[in-house]
Amino acid sequence: MRALLLILVAATVALFPNATLAAAAAAPVCVLSCDTLDPSLARQETFPVPAKDLNGRRVQLHVSDADDMAWASIDGGVTGDSVWLDRSWDGGATWEGLLGRASIPGTWTGTRTLMYNLTDPRAHRRGLVRACGDAAAVGCTAWAHPTVCDRLCDGTSAGQAAVDDQPVPATTIHGRTVRLHVDQRNSMAWASLDSGGAGDEIWLDRSWDAGATWPDGSSLGRTAVPSGATTTRTAMYATRDPRGLLYGGAVRACGREAGHQEGGCTAWARPAPTRARAAADTLMASYDPYDGWWRGSWWNSAAALTSLIDFAGASGTHDYDWVIARTFDRNRGNFPAGVRSSDAIEGHFISRSIDDSGWWAIAWLHAYDYTGDARYLDEAVTIADYLRGYWDPGTCGGGVWWDRERTYKNAVTNGQYLWLTTALHQRLPGDTVWLQRARTAADWYRSSGMINAAGLVNDGLTSACANNRGTVWSYNQGLAIGGFTELWRATGDASLLATARTLADAAVGDSALTVNGVLTESCDIGSASCDDNQKQFKGIFMRHFADLAKATGSAAYASYVQNQADTLWARDRTALNTRGQRWAGTSPNQTDWRTQSSALEALTAAMG
Repeated sequence: MRALLLILVAATVALFPNATLAAAAAAPVCVLSCDTLDPSLARQETFPVPAKDLNGRRVQLHVSDADDMAWASIDGGVTGDSVWLDRSWDGGATWEGLLGRASIPGTWTGTRTLMYNLTDPRAHRRGLVRACGDAAAVGCTAWAHPTVCDRLCDGTSAGQAAVDDQPVPATTIHGRTVRLHVDQRNSMAWASLDSGGAGDEIWLDRSWDAGATWPDGSSLGRTAVPSGATTTRTAMYATRDPRGLLYGGAVRACGREAGHQEGGCTAWARPAPTRARAAADTLMASYDPYDGWWRGSWWNSAAALTSLIDFAGASGTHDYDWVIARTFDRNRGNFPAGVRSSDAIEGHFISRSIDDSGWWAIAWLHAYDYTGDARYLDEAVTIADYLRGYWDPGTCGGGVWWDRERTYKNAVTNGQYLWLTTALHQRLPGDTVWLQRARTAADWYRSSGMINAAGLVNDGLTSACANNRGTVWSYNQGLAIGGFTELWRATGDASLLATARTLADAAVGDSALTVNGVLTESCDIGSASCDDNQKQFKGIFMRHFADLAKATGSAAYASYVQNQADTLWARDRTALNTRGQRWAGTSPNQTDWRTQSSALEALTAAMG
């Protein structure tokens, strides 16, 4: 067997002398499914490249874009003929060979491989695949899919650009000017060289990991200045690959003067087809499809998913719909402590942290509203029932405990409970039970003392059931605004809307939450820094504040929403479309996927 493998490798390299065979993958790639899925489970079958005739045998590449997977088959053969897949991560220069190799058994005339993933978004790798066979000789189909297509495809003339933006400064090399151009509307990019001479070269690099690597996107559209000219440009190249589940491609323009070997490049940039879509694409760069979450934070992943769903619903963008089901399917089960959270996850997204569970219930209600899939509503009911089990009128007259140990009654858990009970009532035909729970929760919240004299929500209650004067956080304010607004919609009780307005006016007018017109946490001030939880608070506030603005038609509230979006776009955005914790753009400014999803909620709110 080893001898046969060596013969196959040698034959493959002999056929393609300018390429080398890469080492086989150490672990399977898992996106919507893992490598080696049976083709009988494929949701689609297409043939993106012509079959290969190999000594009368038919070698065919099969692709299911719905699964983002491929398999190979051989037909018209004899016993011992074999077929396999090659997969390349660097545009076909090298490849993982012999994937799923299968031989035709006795009495059969054909066989097929198992399925393998086309791309690997977790590792920010775009793959190419081809089908290969051995039937007294080795031969392969063409690669699929070498061309990236979004609204437009790689190689489209720059003359077809809808707009011409230059998102980063030009660079110069030996007197030549190298520029990066972006068609924001279509997420396309091209490069140009000016003040040059014959033989000078220009090209584009494309990276799926924000410029860290670009193995399959080096020297795209490389072209030289023709004789008698001083300028040239490349064709356009796409920066989004929805088929490959890669969205936030970065590009840079590079050039070389004919008399020198070294080149020079601009900074990397990502296009921004819209403000919110640019934020969503960048957020997706941190999503882990293998495990179906944003790695490192359990409840924050629920909030990030909610922000993505909100954007999809507001924009009509369906590129990320697969993320909803993937997150649900991969995380609905049990996980020991330390795998998803410091707490064990006990199934149905439930843990000892009552508020962590609540964030997932909120996410699945948003998923239900967006998809209409009843399993998400059922999951939200299950989680809300869990929260209801910790409503305790025996302490402080009511309220939901923050944790299973019943140590603290606070604003976040009770704000969640108020919103969830109302939302379930609105989605369950004929319900009266959840409505009564919502009314009880609202009455308790208003009388609990957590809302202080200034109309701001402190963090929670003391053991003596008094306001603990804890930090005023934006998400507590927002949850309360959202809960009272939703219950007003359900009941028409004007006093509930008045409470929501009081909370909103306090948030806008008090420096505890708004500084110079910009939503600000206490950890945004001076040299302070926010922890991973606090990084996501402002986005939650914006979702609920914008809901109140819509409910009331208030021009002042709508203006506040728009100002947050305008400010973080102008002051808190890099060329790679990352957004930080401090929307006013002051330093030090923390940036990660949590701050990104928070900003996405603000930008989505402004769309509405």
